[in-house]
Amino acid sequence: MLLHKRQADHDIAQAAWLYYVGNLSQQEISKRLGISRFKVLRMLADAREQGLVRVTVEHRTARTLSLADRLVSAFDLQEAQVAPIEAAAGDDVLARNAVAILASGYLARIAGSDAPVTVGVGWGRTLSGMADNLTGVRNSGLTFVSLMGSVTYASHTAPGDVCVRLAAQTGGRAILMPAPFVADSASDCARIMAQRLVRDAMDAARGADHTLMSVGECREGAILFDSDIFSADQIQQLRDADVVGDCCGVFYKADGSVADIELNRCTPCVRPNDMVGMDTVLLAGGAGKLAATLAVLRAGFVKKLLVDQRLAVALLAVSEKGSA
Repeated sequence: MLLHKRQADHDIAQAAWLYYVGNLSQQEISKRLGISRFKVLRMLADAREQGLVRVTVEHRTARTLSLADRLVSAFDLQEAQVAPIEAAAGDDVLARNAVAILASGYLARIAGSDAPVTVGVGWGRTLSGMADNLTGVRNSGLTFVSLMGSVTYASHTAPGDVCVRLAAQTGGRAILMPAPFVADSASDCARIMAQRLVRDAMDAARGADHTLMSVGECREGAILFDSDIFSADQIQQLRDADVVGDCCGVFYKADGSVADIELNRCTPCVRPNDMVGMDTVLLAGGAGKLAATLAVLRAGFVKKLLVDQRLAVALLAVSEKGSA
């Protein structure tokens, strides 16, 4: 029995080493060790719970605090946190991971009590990384609810997957939006929104205490353009309207206005005007997110911002120039 336990501990440590030090993805570890991705996820969680892995980020340095204060002033925010990672240009993976760790700490802060808390969750790689890094939170009163519909194929970054993982890790529950990310038409979207189960999920999402959202770029090479989520006509709508980014299924122009396009009436999701009473937190990592992040900040509904150092500097440079 002792031998089996030592082997199990060794396997857990090996998986953790490959993930945190070797920078392999969970899928790559799955292939290397010959185990399922679900088991890899479980082993990484065990590594954190057993104290084999301790991930900390000390962001309260003079440099990052100064940047955070300037972001609060520049974009009329309640709070900003800046990860002290000045990733090289183009190293968006490092930037996203740094912001994900910041976000996991933020989530632990708001969810660490025994009080009931409902957290609305968007989708994306940074939010998925947040779930990967969350540790030490147990609260049966936690509810994680999707802020928008989901995509066709199962994905580690899909809102439903992130909600389920967060609920499993914290002892809470997950509410999924039983709807597609995008409908074929505005009339189809209206019919979907009228369904009882969708209405129930939407009511839960609109009643969230906190929302954790990421921002997506709308440009060539971006995930949204390459994912086959949209039809050719819908992609053309985005191009024609000069859309630069999205947040939770709503598409924005550079000035922060919601683009007046059919596609913005085809996504079953919580809208900015539904978030007035929520603690709205935006996660953005990587300088490639600059235009999209600016647009969402200019929309005026974000209260708190978590970013990496390079993006923080870029946001402030644009703000101080007064132009996009």
